[in-house]
Amino acid sequence: MGAHPVGDNAPVSDVPPRLVPLLGPGTPLQELATRLADAGHECHLVGGPVRDVFLDRPIVDIDLCTDARPDAIERIVAPWADHVWLQGQRFGTIGARKDGAAFEITTYRADVYLSDSRKPQVEFGDDIETDLGRRDFTVNAMALRLPDLELVDPYDGLVDLVAKRLRTPLSVEVSFSDDPLRMLRAARFVAQLGFEPVPEIVEGMARMRDRLGIVSAERIRDELSKLIVAPDPTAGLWLLARTKLADEFLPELNAMSLEQDPIHRHKDVLTHSIAVVANTRPELLVRLAALFHDVGKPKTRGFNRQGVTFHHHEVVGARMTRERMTALRYPNDVVERVTRLVYLHLRFHTYRMGWTDSAVRRYVRDAGDLLDELNHLTRCDCTTRNQRKAAELSRRMDDLEARIEELRAEEELAAIRPPLDGRQVMEFLGVAPGPVIGRALDHLLEVRLDEGPIEQADAFERLRVWAREQGIEPKG
Repeated sequence: MGAHPVGDNAPVSDVPPRLVPLLGPGTPLQELATRLADAGHECHLVGGPVRDVFLDRPIVDIDLCTDARPDAIERIVAPWADHVWLQGQRFGTIGARKDGAAFEITTYRADVYLSDSRKPQVEFGDDIETDLGRRDFTVNAMALRLPDLELVDPYDGLVDLVAKRLRTPLSVEVSFSDDPLRMLRAARFVAQLGFEPVPEIVEGMARMRDRLGIVSAERIRDELSKLIVAPDPTAGLWLLARTKLADEFLPELNAMSLEQDPIHRHKDVLTHSIAVVANTRPELLVRLAALFHDVGKPKTRGFNRQGVTFHHHEVVGARMTRERMTALRYPNDVVERVTRLVYLHLRFHTYRMGWTDSAVRRYVRDAGDLLDELNHLTRCDCTTRNQRKAAELSRRMDDLEARIEELRAEEELAAIRPPLDGRQVMEFLGVAPGPVIGRALDHLLEVRLDEGPIEQADAFERLRVWAREQGIEPKG
C-alpha cells in the first residue's frame, strides 16, 4: 500500500499484500462488507489494522465501523455468521464469527465522557470523520472504506505515521478528558512503535495526570503490561516518570529516582531498574520482576564507611511488590511469582566463595519452577560499565548453572523432599498428627539438602537421634 499515492479519501488500486488473506475474493471480510453495502450502509476497516498495514505488522484484531445501528447490524450479520455475540450491543458493537475469522462491527460513535465517569455516555454518529475524531491518536484515526478500498485519513495520520509522530486528532484536552487511559497508552505506543509524542501530549500528560484516577485498575494494568513487554520499553517508562503520570498508579517508580549523594556515590536506582527491564526477555513475569526488583531500596537506604547500603531491600521490596500488584488487580498467581522473584533476586550474590552441593540444592529448592526466570533476572541485573565486574558476574553465573546441571545428572534436583513421608514419621515416632511431625520433616529436609540423597535406613536413624534430642522416644 505504501507504494500508492494516498491522501484524504484516496483510492487504493489493489489489495495490500498484508490484507490479501482478509480481503481477497470470497473471504469472510469481503463478504461482510458487501452485505453491509448491499443493505445501503457504509463499512470501514478502522484503527490498528489500518495502521499496521503501513507498518507491515501482523493484523490481530479486525474492527469495522458502519453507519448502521446495532439492531440493523444484527439483522444483516445473523443469517450469514456462524456465531453472533451481543454483549457490547448497548455500546453499539456486534461481534460475529465466520469460517474462523472474528469481527467486531461498531456503529459510528460520537461519545461524550462525563468528568467523573469511567464509561462514555454513548451517542451514535452518522459519519466516519466524526467517529475517527474521537479516537486516541491520528495514526489510529485512519480507515479503509470497504469493499472499494478507499483510504479515509481526515487527520493526516499517514503523515504522522511516516514521521513516527504521536498526536491526537482533536485537542489534547478533549482527547485525554474523554478517556484518560490514552495518556498511559501514549507511553505504550512510544515503547512499542518508537514514536515521538508531540510536546502537547507530554505537557497534557503532566498537567492532566490526576484524571487517570477515574480509570479502573484493570484497564491500567492491561496497558502497563502491554508497555512493559514492548521490545524496548525504556522510552515509555521514562515518559511515565518524567510526566509523573506513574505517580497516579505506580508511585514506586519515581520514588526510585534517588538523589546522588556527593560523598557516597551510587547509581540512580530508577535508571538502573529501567536498564534491567530493557535487558530482560520481553516476558511479563521477568519484566515485572525487573521493574520491581529494587523497589525496596528507597526505604532501606543507609550509609556507612564503605558507601551506600540497602540492607534487606529484597524483603521490603517483595512486600511492596505484592501490595502494588494486588492494587493493580494482577492475577494472584502472577503476583505470587513476581513477588518471589523480587524476594530471591539477591540470593545468587550470597554465595561468593563457590557453590557447594548444599548451596546449589537450596538455591534450586527456593527458586522452584522459577529457576530459569531467576537466573535470567540475575544476569540482567548487571548493568555496570566495568567490564571486569560484568565478566566476573557472568563467570559466576555460568559456574552456578554448570553446578546445577551436574547435580541434576546425579539427583532428582527438581523434586527435593524429605527422605521419609509424614506417615512414616508418625509410625516411627508413635506420635499423632501435629506440629512435631512438621518439625521432624523439616529436619529431614535439611539433612537431604546438606548431604544429598540418603538411604531410608539412614534417614530413620537420623530421625531417631533428632527425636531423642526433642525428648521423644521413638516407637520404631
